[in-house]
Amino acid sequence: QVHLVESGGGLVQAGGSLRLSCASSGLTFSSYAMGWFRQAPGKEREFVAAASRSGGNTDYADSVKGRFTISRDNAKTTVYPQMSSLKPEDTAVYYCATRFTSSPRDYYYRSLDYNYWGQGTQVTVSA
Repeated sequence: QVHLVESGGGLVQAGGSLRLSCASSGLTFSSYAMGWFRQAPGKEREFVAAASRSGGNTDYADSVKGRFTISRDNAKTTVYPQMSSLKPEDTAVYYCATRFTSSPRDYYYRSLDYNYWGQGTQVTVSA
């Protein structure tokens, strides 16, 4: 059974940094593409970042491009978004997601493309 657990969320001042983690189990991690999404109160879940199986191909939402970096450690079966220059509008619950893919290069930015989700971790950015 695939299991994803996010951690690293918390309260940070605007301009600060956080690194989230998503630890996985129950899957051959190197065969799965990874993604991060977020959901702010009263808003729909939105795409944040994605990485291919190897991590060599990545994609970001325009709102976080240049500030967030997604990376993965296949040996530790963990994916990390490093978030810097945080803004109050980054406040949300952050979710990691995964899906099997036969392509080493593909990544996915639609939530419906993912099969498995973590429980989320809260990130709050104060002004």
